[in-house]
Amino acid sequence: MKNHLKKIVIVVMSLAVLVLAASFIYAKFVNTSDAEFDSNDVRDRLTTTTASGATDSTPASASSDGVDGSWVIADGSEVGYRVEENINGFDTTANGRTNVITGEFTIVGTQVTVGDFTVDMTTVSSDESRRDNQFNGRVMSVDTFPTATFALTEPISFGEVPADGSTITATATGDLTLRGVTKSVTFEVEATFESGRIGVFGQIPVVFADFGIPNPSRATITTEDHGLLEFVLIFDRA
Repeated sequence: MKNHLKKIVIVVMSLAVLVLAASFIYAKFVNTSDAEFDSNDVRDRLTTTTASGATDSTPASASSDGVDGSWVIADGSEVGYRVEENINGFDTTANGRTNVITGEFTIVGTQVTVGDFTVDMTTVSSDESRRDNQFNGRVMSVDTFPTATFALTEPISFGEVPADGSTITATATGDLTLRGVTKSVTFEVEATFESGRIGVFGQIPVVFADFGIPNPSRATITTEDHGLLEFVLIFDRA
């Protein structure tokens, strides 16, 4: 009887070790989350896609019209989420992204006066199909809420008309809608004007409960109660 119990304990401990080893390997080596967006992503995308969307090492020709006017989302734009996970005690990062984005904004003088954007949530994907299934299903319910939107509710003031190649930082306030729930959010953006194009980088902290988003935790995978909505947006003249 004692030998039998001893064998059971050994088997259970062996399985536990295997589970922990598998979790460590997945968290540290298999899970390949993208690096956070930053200002370099903006400059890279401004100079590697032309105004027509074709990949090119030559940037679009500079505009003599300054920044006044309407600007529309162009190729190179990308929006995604970033959430910190813990798998059986091992930390890792989950993220998913999409480039299916529409929208535009209008600049008058030194202010962005209007801005509206829509993201196709059904196209957000990560490196893990099981994560995507959870995201599409119980977490974001994309069948019911296929889009996320942001609408500027206050002008963005940037002080002075930027010189070509310069980057400015400003504060944006607007209505963010996720999973059918709309909340006012305020966050910083970095905008770069280069060769007649505009690139914008930013991050919006999102507390899941504020938008009625179920916590993504499941089984042995736990997450924080919040995440980041991150974006790099490239604009050409309308």
